[in-house]
Amino acid sequence: MKKLFCLFAIVLFSLNVFSQKVFTRNGHISFFSEAPLENIEANNYQVTSIIDLEKKELVFSLLMKGFEFEKALMQEHFNEKYVESDQYPKSTFTGSYTCNDKIDLKKDGLYQVNVTGSLEIHGVTKEVETTGTLEVKNGEVISNAVFVVAVADYNIKIPSVVKDNIAKEIEITVNATYKAM
Repeated sequence: MKKLFCLFAIVLFSLNVFSQKVFTRNGHISFFSEAPLENIEANNYQVTSIIDLEKKELVFSLLMKGFEFEKALMQEHFNEKYVESDQYPKSTFTGSYTCNDKIDLKKDGLYQVNVTGSLEIHGVTKEVETTGTLEVKNGEVISNAVFVVAVADYNIKIPSVVKDNIAKEIEITVNATYKAM
């Protein structure tokens, strides 16, 4: 029995030592809408994400109600009228990245990446593509990317009375710091 336990412990330890997966539960995603009457910005610091550096795959998940706005009324309208957070509570991204270099967690460096994948918002999934960076710093990985989505692509209806207050395209910024699993 001791031999079996020791073997299990060695296997578990070696999986963790050689693991190329990094994880965060407090990533940051923000969006920005520039419009003539008023800019709209919101931040969500409750983003969960995993990057598999070996397979070059990544996943993001967040609750739509986690977005915080400067004005409470904006937040209420966002959740109730636009993204309908009770009906569509989550947004997810599942994708992969390409990079010219192999990312080494033991060596600090900045890596340019091309990211492609499926973004689901409001029950609609669309393919998106962007560039970004993965930076290794003291054994952590810091991700940064910016991309633009069209509100209409995700069946988000904007009432005609406020259509000039909300941009047709929204800039989304992703920043997250990951630790090895």
